[in-house]
Amino acid sequence: MASFNNVPQCELVDKTAEKLKNIPEISAPEWAGIVKTGTHKQRPPAKSDWWYVRVAAILRTLALKGPIGVSKLRTKYGGKKRRGHKPAEFRKGSGSIIRKALQQLDKAGLSEKKEKDIHRGRIITTKGIRVLNDAAKDLFSKYPKGSVIKEEPKPAKVEEKPAEPVEEKPVEKKTEAPKVEKKPEAPKEVKEAPKVEEKTEEPKAAEVKEATKEKPVEQKTEEPKPEVKKEPVVETPKPEVKEAPAENQ
Repeated sequence: MASFNNVPQCELVDKTAEKLKNIPEISAPEWAGIVKTGTHKQRPPAKSDWWYVRVAAILRTLALKGPIGVSKLRTKYGGKKRRGHKPAEFRKGSGSIIRKALQQLDKAGLSEKKEKDIHRGRIITTKGIRVLNDAAKDLFSKYPKGSVIKEEPKPAKVEEKPAEPVEEKPVEKKTEAPKVEKKPEAPKEVKEAPKVEEKTEEPKAAEVKEATKEKPVEQKTEEPKPEVKKEPVVETPKPEVKEAPAENQ
């Protein structure tokens, strides 16, 4: 059975975009030729029918990850923004393009709003799954066995031939040339410069005699110190003080 999961997804999106062109509710807006798909892009898309390719990609995402909202789809279609010498940063895709695409899918009956647990957003309808499966049937004819990837023919095995024995050639020894002995060179005679004898003046005889004469040693004689006579100390008698008789009152 042909299903949109059994074919290459890049080819499925292109084939679905061709089928969406036949649905009147889905059409490219007037500004589709001059707008960028996000702030991280530098130029508008190069394809003229890029709007239908984007709607087909969103429809396939709803089938795989629904319910899903605009915020998560913006993250999916975002990219890195170049900032010159600074490191690149991630930027989300355009929310207006995704919002308009979901509104057109709702009008065509290919998607609808639904809440599941804590998740809230759009899911694909049975009509939308039928569109994807019809596109997969057209691609399924390329693969006769219903496989996603064609099996490439295996290369034929090459028989390895036994290696032929290689004859070893005798190695010729190189004869070394006789070494020439170098004769030792005779030592060169170094002529020494004539030494200049320094004349030393001999001391005169009279000066030598004066130097040899010993000076007489002067003996110091101690002079006798004069004796100092001590004078006898005369004690002066203290006058006796007589007490006056007390008067009778």
